Amino acid sequence: MFPLSDSFKTGIFPVVTLGIILINVFVFWIMYMGVNAQPNYFIGHYGLIPRELFMPSEVLPFSEKMQSVIAHMFMHGGFMHIFGNMYFLYIFGDNVEERMGHFGFALMYLVFGLAAAGVQVFTDPASGIPMVGASGALAGVMGAYWVFFPRSHIRTLILFPFSVINIPAFIYLFLWLGLQFFGLLGGGSSIAFMAHIGGFLAGVLSALIYKSVGTAPRRRYQRY
Repeated sequence: MFPLSDSFKTGIFPVVTLGIILINVFVFWIMYMGVNAQPNYFIGHYGLIPRELFMPSEVLPFSEKMQSVIAHMFMHGGFMHIFGNMYFLYIFGDNVEERMGHFGFALMYLVFGLAAAGVQVFTDPASGIPMVGASGALAGVMGAYWVFFPRSHIRTLILFPFSVINIPAFIYLFLWLGLQFFGLLGGGSSIAFMAHIGGFLAGVLSALIYKSVGTAPRRRYQRY
C-alpha cells in the first residue's frame, strides 16, 4: 500500500518537514557520494548500537553516546531506505506540522525518534547491530496524524491488483501498525519493528495530550 496523497490540504509552508527532508538527503549525500564517502564507517561510528549505551563512561564517553542517539535518526542504509522514509514524511508531515506549529513539530519529531529508539533499545539491549533511519520518528508523525486526521483519506496505490483507491486514514494507519506487529512476530528481519511501534504509540499519546489541551483549527480538505 503506497500512499500517493492525502485529502487534507495544509494552509502553511511546511518549512520544518521540508527542512528535515533536506537534512536527511544532505547526510545521505555525505555518506554515499561525498568526497570522503564511507557509508559503513558512518553507520558503524554514528549509528545507535544498543549495547554501547550501557558501557561505562570511561569506555565510551556520554557525549559519544548522545551523538549516536541523535545522529542515527538522520542516517539511512540505502536509497530505497531514505526514499521511502522521506516520501512518507512528505505525505504526513505537513498536516501534523500545521496542527502542532513549526516549533512544536520540530521538537516532537525529535521526541518521537528518541522514544522509538528507547523502545528498541529496551527490548534488545544487548544488540550490537547499528540502528539507522528516520523510521521511528516518522512512525511518531504517522501516529499523530492518526489521531488528528482520522477522517482524512489516503489515495493509495495497490500493486495486486494494480489500482488506486481511497482508504480512510484511520484504517490505512491501523493496517500499517498491524504490519509492524506482523513483521515483529516473523522475526529474523533487519528492520527495527519495535522502534516503529514505539514511535507510533509515542505519536498517538502526544497527539491525544495535545488535543486535550489545545484547540483544533478549521481544516480545508477535499474528497476524492
